[in-house]
Amino acid sequence: MIYKVRIILDAKDDIFRDIEIDASNSMEEFHNSISQAFGFLGNEMASFYTCDNEWVQDEEIALFDMSEKGSDVRLMNETFLEDVMNKNTPKLIYVYDFLNMWTFFVELADIVDNEAGVSYPNLLFSFGELPETPPEKNFKADPTFDFDDTLENYDDLDFDENWN
Repeated sequence: MIYKVRIILDAKDDIFRDIEIDASNSMEEFHNSISQAFGFLGNEMASFYTCDNEWVQDEEIALFDMSEKGSDVRLMNETFLEDVMNKNTPKLIYVYDFLNMWTFFVELADIVDNEAGVSYPNLLFSFGELPETPPEKNFKADPTFDFDDTLENYDDLDFDENWN
């Protein structure tokens, strides 16, 4: 099966790419397709995140496992597109370059049969130019969180003060 997917940059202006990709491709192959479609070199860290229909981020699917002892993080080269994206879960979040936080909304638009003579992945449509710098994010702090209270309870932070 072939997935028709729209990848939208999280920005004020409309900037998106439509890609056809084989559902059996790895998430790493999907990452490579997205980075090429947007003109990235593909040499930065990246992750996909599963999410619900409201785009609430859930499980990470990382390009590399950066932990020291290994972890339970799913890796792109071991995870297949059809295992995380389907009609029931049609959305993903993709973050490229963690220093700049290029953030994209990925949505399954259609599932079609493989077409003879077409090589996949296939860039179907490109709209808008990627800006020089990533759009700024407006992270909102929890207005009920009391930072002063945290500093006053320094002794309760539960770590060894002689750690080094």
